Amino acid sequence: MKKQLIYLLLALVSLNVSAQIKREFRGAWIQCVNGQFLGMGTEKMQRTLLYQLDELQKDGVNAIIFQVRPECDALYASSYEPWSRFLTGRQGTPPSPYWDPLFWMINECHKRGMELHAWINPYRAKTKNTVELASNHIAVRRPDLIFPYDGLYILNPARRENSTFICKVVADILRRYDVDGLHIDDYFYPYPAQGSVIADEADYRANNYGISNIGDWRRNNVNMFIKELHDTIESIKPWVKFGVSPFGIYRNKRNDPNGSMTNGLQNYDDLYADVMLWVNNGWIDYCVPQIYWEIGNKAADYKTLINWWTANCTNRPLYIGEDIERTVKFGQQATKRQLHTSLLGPSSALSGTVLWYAKAAVDNVGGYATNLRNVYWRYPALQPLMPFKKGGKPGKVRKVKPIWTSDGYVLFWEAPKAKNIINAAYKYVVYRFNSNEAINIEDPSHIVAVTHNTWYNLPYQNGQTKYVYVVTALDRMSNESAKVKKKVKL
Repeated sequence: MKKQLIYLLLALVSLNVSAQIKREFRGAWIQCVNGQFLGMGTEKMQRTLLYQLDELQKDGVNAIIFQVRPECDALYASSYEPWSRFLTGRQGTPPSPYWDPLFWMINECHKRGMELHAWINPYRAKTKNTVELASNHIAVRRPDLIFPYDGLYILNPARRENSTFICKVVADILRRYDVDGLHIDDYFYPYPAQGSVIADEADYRANNYGISNIGDWRRNNVNMFIKELHDTIESIKPWVKFGVSPFGIYRNKRNDPNGSMTNGLQNYDDLYADVMLWVNNGWIDYCVPQIYWEIGNKAADYKTLINWWTANCTNRPLYIGEDIERTVKFGQQATKRQLHTSLLGPSSALSGTVLWYAKAAVDNVGGYATNLRNVYWRYPALQPLMPFKKGGKPGKVRKVKPIWTSDGYVLFWEAPKAKNIINAAYKYVVYRFNSNEAINIEDPSHIVAVTHNTWYNLPYQNGQTKYVYVVTALDRMSNESAKVKKKVKL
């Protein structure tokens, strides 16, 4: 009973703090590589995804990270790579009835005011359980560009052709789909496996760029790719956010005096991923370390790591990747959320969470989702600002007016005028206040909608109660316009 009381008090404190947070990235990963959609068919998969999106929206999620390229394949119509077996059961076979999951998900997310970040695995060309590759798969067409490792096929990071190919795939996605972000996860050089050797000695001897250490050379290969991918995104759609979700430990202190007090696998030393270089050089737009452990873990304590990343990842927004099932298993949702919320704020690098994984939230494992929607993420949140990216404060909305329609009483407005797509209105925020309240749009408890529409259905009752509605415009980087007020009787 005492323990439950402590958790309740922590939840109430967290609610009091989080009620003040207007901007927070609240993401969820929807993955396909676990086979959750295999054998479903088009109609059932769409129903499943719609249910997941509706539940996640109720939980307060405002961004979906959707896996569209798990093994040099595609959950979208691609002229470069085959249809994924994780969609249709056999690589290269298109869905029937035909649909494009990425296009469809973008539309459904945008209907709900959510961002859609397309998640690709850049180097993984075959997972362990894939036994058949399509004839147009890169490992079939160009086996010289991959190396096998512990049952996987890996696009060799030493081959500059592979960086060019991945960037070509990403450029195709950007040009044809209205994605809000491009996301890559923690698979760079493969996770170490006993008895397996990375077959790149010949590449190192052939072109080592004057680098005397093979580990430094491997990191340089990945660094060049990350920079090239950043430049590709920036040149095509500079408003698209480029995010990376690395393994939760950058370096242990025993290997680096600036590392964390941990004792586990490391991005820098074991995966050859110098994440902090990318952050400090501005090559990525946000960082989501996967801190999946519990508070008190002997090798990788959650509290130690969230504090380390918040203190060190200061040049770009930081979102924490959190494992729902492990958090629930150790009964730590309240303590983790309190710790997380205490570090949030305009002056902090920490500005969000990404849930691993979406289905665990949808299934409400351990009541996790109930706490999100009723306590921690009770009110909507706008995306964190990214002043380092191109953007501009949009103009004010125009002609805000309530009108009776066949669908009821509706508040309409017109988009502000804009010189270009960068500062054009992309979404709108609708706030509601009682007639005698001060208008404070920094209080997210007054947000009633974040929408791509230029209308909002008013909850009309008897026309006796006065309210003030406020509408603002957001550009693609969530910069917010000045407010426009309208008095309404409902």
